[in-house]
Amino acid sequence: MEINDLVQPSAPALDPAARAALTAHVRGPVLLPGDDGYDTERSGFQLARRHRPAVIVGARCAEDVVAAVRFARAQDLMVAVQATGHGLSAATDGGLLISTRRMAGVRVDAAAGTARVAAGVVWGQVVEAAAPHGLAPLNGSSPGVGVISYTLGGGVGVLARTYGFAADQVRAVDLVTADARLRHVTADTDPELFGALLGGGHGLGVVTAMEFALVPVARLYGGQLVFGGEQLDEALAAYLRWTETVPDELTSSLALIAYPDLPQLPGSLRGRYLAHIRIAYRGSAAEGERLVAPLRAVGPRVSDDLREMPYAESHTIHRDPTDPHAYDGDNALLSGLDAAALRRVAALTGPAAPDMCVVQLNHLGGAMATGGAPAGTVGHREARYALRVLSPLAGATEGGAGSDDTALAAVRALHAEALATVAPWRLGRSVNFLFGRHGGRPDAEEVARSVHDAGAHRRLAGLKARHDPANLFRFHPAAATAETAVRA
Repeated sequence: MEINDLVQPSAPALDPAARAALTAHVRGPVLLPGDDGYDTERSGFQLARRHRPAVIVGARCAEDVVAAVRFARAQDLMVAVQATGHGLSAATDGGLLISTRRMAGVRVDAAAGTARVAAGVVWGQVVEAAAPHGLAPLNGSSPGVGVISYTLGGGVGVLARTYGFAADQVRAVDLVTADARLRHVTADTDPELFGALLGGGHGLGVVTAMEFALVPVARLYGGQLVFGGEQLDEALAAYLRWTETVPDELTSSLALIAYPDLPQLPGSLRGRYLAHIRIAYRGSAAEGERLVAPLRAVGPRVSDDLREMPYAESHTIHRDPTDPHAYDGDNALLSGLDAAALRRVAALTGPAAPDMCVVQLNHLGGAMATGGAPAGTVGHREARYALRVLSPLAGATEGGAGSDDTALAAVRALHAEALATVAPWRLGRSVNFLFGRHGGRPDAEEVARSVHDAGAHRRLAGLKARHDPANLFRFHPAAATAETAVRA
């Protein structure tokens, strides 16, 4: 059975007796179409698509998840899970959606240097809980992103080059598998399943909790250098040269954004094409200043807010949007890159592009390449860069209803053209940076195979067949993003 089987049979509406039986076994709400709260529960940060399940279980605890999975098996319903809904998961039309947003417990063990989080926790909660102890998680750039799915996809964090992927720090996973069993999975209890969950286990069950190590970071040096479009070529070339020289203690990314001329934007951004260089350095401010000098030599900046900051302010480095919106995107993991190719990407996606694009180039390597759990399945660790292309969509869609398929096709064609520019260096895709449902079969199979090498793909498919032979947990590889709701 393929990991990404997308065939989704329709399901009849639940009869009152079935609903009553389910309600009797869960603490959280059970919602059907038309109920108050149904639309709110199925909605998330990503507005391009919403689940349209036959029933939603608003889980409050692991036992609710077990009951929901048992019910889905009995009713022959597919299962999906959503916490924050940042990513675009495989639509669960007619199935059962488990909403985990009520499972929000965080426990930090300062002596052990670990955190245990429930399924609906977002990174901002963990950062806040760890900070008083001088500790930090390997969180991503946005505090509103769900912890679990980000980590299961690998997790490229603010200090990833220093400490590796978030998945590398996982110590235990509580997982409800398709047989409705709650398992405590560790490298000792089930090394094969544990390893699969660390970077490639989406579709194997529902994670209800996770324990992972924290790192001893209380402060860092970071922020943004922002250059105007007139300095773009030199900024791109300087950034690529600079990434060849910096130590593993420095993690950075480059973002290219052509801002629309909208009155709600600050005057410094309106109608401008800007290059944002985001920096997080695990070292002193004095050494950080020395390290960024070659970038400042590019010339005057539109803004420059590099500074020493408490780690609790790390979300200010990227300044990710906080309001829900519709978007679609793709990415490529690269073995290298030259300035000419990056300039070509900028030309295709900049102000002259037919659709607005946000381009981000993440500098990888460091501990992401050299660290990691031996059994983990984070793909393409040897990559030196991740190139991401994302576009906002004009309006929210819902499973295709009311969507502008022509506009979406145009956006994806533009992304494909931009990513084709870097084909000589392309290794594959990052599951964390896939946004949108990229095709049905066989296209989705190509996406799945691009995330892992052939050997890892076969192992994951074998585990899927063993643990979920009926394909209860429907999975599309484009759903396992950094921002997706919790799902294994």
